[in-house]
Amino acid sequence: MNDDWRLRVHMHEDGRARALTEQLDATELEHDLENTFHDRVVVSVDGAEVFCYTGTREQAERAREAIASIAAKHGWQPDYELRHWHPSAEEWEDPDAPLPADAAGQAAEHAELMEQEREESIEQGFPDFEVRVTCSSHRETVELAHTLRAEGLPCVQRWKYLLVGVANEDDANALAARLRDEAPAGCTVTAEGNLRDVYDERPFSPFSFLGGLGG
Repeated sequence: MNDDWRLRVHMHEDGRARALTEQLDATELEHDLENTFHDRVVVSVDGAEVFCYTGTREQAERAREAIASIAAKHGWQPDYELRHWHPSAEEWEDPDAPLPADAAGQAAEHAELMEQEREESIEQGFPDFEVRVTCSSHRETVELAHTLRAEGLPCVQRWKYLLVGVANEDDANALAARLRDEAPAGCTVTAEGNLRDVYDERPFSPFSFLGGLGG
């Protein structure tokens, strides 16, 4: 499903949002706006807000026209917000804001995203990402955990599994790449979203360990 475009419709009242979605179903909005299966319009409701996810800006604008027609009949005055998914920043942004024109601009946006993840990790009190290592034996897991803890890296060791807390996606990928080279043969290493118990295992000064990623 292509959902790169999002029309947010604020109806001001939960009941109006539900009524609008019922009206959209009754007028077969999706049938009116789609040409093929891949052009599906997905409609969802959250409280007083209705969201339309579309594959193109044209579809989103046609959805707005259909909603405005329904709203006018009922005397509703919704607020509209059109957003486009920004692949570099990984967030919904103003569709008229220019995308970075060159590699340097993309790199700057990516660096900003990594810093945001780092700040979020500090604010929430536990890392956003983790590196998961599955070893062939309990002994190998204990030895690897001992090595990483000696470097100041927070670890949770469970039988043949080892979780290492990391502040952002780039640091997680860097540590995973390092451990694939350094871990005993037969170990598997993946970088993924964090489980809360990585941080709960051991209180520490937030992310003073990140210097341990090198070497």
